[in-house]
Order: sequence, then structure tokens, then C-alpha cells
Amino acid sequence: MLTDTHAHLDFPEFDGHIEAILDRARAAGVHRVITIGIDAESCRRSVGLAEKYDNVFAAVGLHPCSVMEPGAMEFLGRLPALARHPKVVAIGETGMDYHHLPGRALTDRKVESVFSTLQAGTAEATEAAIADGAMKTAQEEAFRAQIDLAIELGLNVIVHQREAWQDTLDILRPHAGKLRAVFHCFGGSPEDAAEIAAMGHLVSFTGIVTFKNAALVQQTAQSVASDGYMIETDCPYLAPVPFRGRTCEPAHTRLTAERIAELRGATLDQVASDTEHTANAFFRFVRE
Repeated sequence: MLTDTHAHLDFPEFDGHIEAILDRARAAGVHRVITIGIDAESCRRSVGLAEKYDNVFAAVGLHPCSVMEPGAMEFLGRLPALARHPKVVAIGETGMDYHHLPGRALTDRKVESVFSTLQAGTAEATEAAIADGAMKTAQEEAFRAQIDLAIELGLNVIVHQREAWQDTLDILRPHAGKLRAVFHCFGGSPEDAAEIAAMGHLVSFTGIVTFKNAALVQQTAQSVASDGYMIETDCPYLAPVPFRGRTCEPAHTRLTAERIAELRGATLDQVASDTEHTANAFFRFVRE
């Protein structure tokens, strides 16, 4: 049996198809799915799906790319009520993302007038720096608040990290021993994974490990400890080969597990056993 530890079943791609999707997952040996909230409405929908389906659980949080949306930071004040739901098994996804900072879009804008190029460029650089600083501050505030909530409720955190490696680790480091984190959709090196493991945290692999151009993460999947990783889809994104470029769904967890088994020189049953043990310990689906 396998668990898809990170899916977005509340996304529009799956509207009206949840039961068929879960049926296909069961047929592929994926007996459980965690659907992940990224903002107020997404969290509400994710909890609703967990209430409706026995084999669906939820995580609730504010995604770092959602922190500047209207009402986003106020949502953090309402998050504890959602997080106490019995089928919520983690906080997240939360974390830090510098890839999608607003300054990138601002500096990419074309300056139409040659005469004002220098002045406009300087103004845009200043505008970008201010926008980026505001978003980084909001991301850090939201990340810290969600870590505190996770510790308060005895839950672990699902971390989204993109181009913010050191800042993410620095924020997590003081909380060592108080909670664990899983770095979802992990694409880093074996050395990065070892640094995470030394802090007591986990990594999670998606269908990226099946891609031909994914040598680095394939090396990591080979080298990480048997109790140091989990498997996810991040659906509807990142469908594994041979479905790459199409809508991903929980049933595809099996293809990722099969590729990891191949990389590790293990059987699918062994990978399933290892990742199920890790998922059960991390998410504690059954709590006293």
C-alpha cells in the first residue's frame, strides 16, 4: 500500500471527478491521500473532502506565494480552528519561496521610451526591491506563525522551499526537537537531503524522479535513508513518465514508487513498506 502524501484534490482540475480519481488510486495500490490547503478557501475545501472520504486526510496552511493575497494574513488567525479538525494531520504547505517574488515580474517589464530607460530602470529596481522585501517579510511571518501553531497542536509541517534554502533552514533550526518538517517536492542534492536529515526532517519525492533530465534528484532518491523520505504527486502537477505533461493524479504515486525502487535496487513492496512506516509516524493518522 502507498500514500500520496501531497495532493491538491480541491483544485478545479478534479471538480466532479473525485470518486473516480480515488477509485483509480485504490486500483493502483494507493490507499490514502493527503490533500493540501494553500489559502483560506483551499483549506476549507480540503477539510471538506477529508470529511467526505474516509481515505482522504487534510493539511491546512498558508502557502508562501499566497501571503500577499487580500485577507491572507488575517486567515492565520482562523487557521487554528481548522487545524484542530480530527482529519487534519499537518500544517502546510508553508515555507519560503523567492522564485515567485513580485520583483521578478516588475523588472521583466519592457521600457517603451528609450529616453526614460535609465530613470525607469532605476525606479523599477527600487519598486522591485520594496515589493520583494514586503513579500519576504510576510512569508517569514506566516512561516513562523504556522511553525508555532504546529508545535502548539503537536503536528508536523509540510514545507515548500524554492530558492530560499538558507533562510528556510534558519527559521526551522531553533525548533529542532519540537516538530519535524517534510520538504515536499524535493529536488535537491544528496548533500542537501543529508543536511535536512541531520535536523530531523524528511524529504518527499514526486514524479520528477522519473524524468530523463532529473539526474540530481535521482541520486538523492538512491542515497537517502530508508526512513528519511516519503512519496507524493503534488497533483495536478508533475505527472510522472509516461504521463508527463498531462494532469497528474494520486494513482501516479505508484509510478514514482516503482522508479524509486528501481533506483534503490529495492522492490516496490520494500519502498511501500518504508514510506508507509514513515508516513504513519510523521502524520499520525490515528491519534489517541
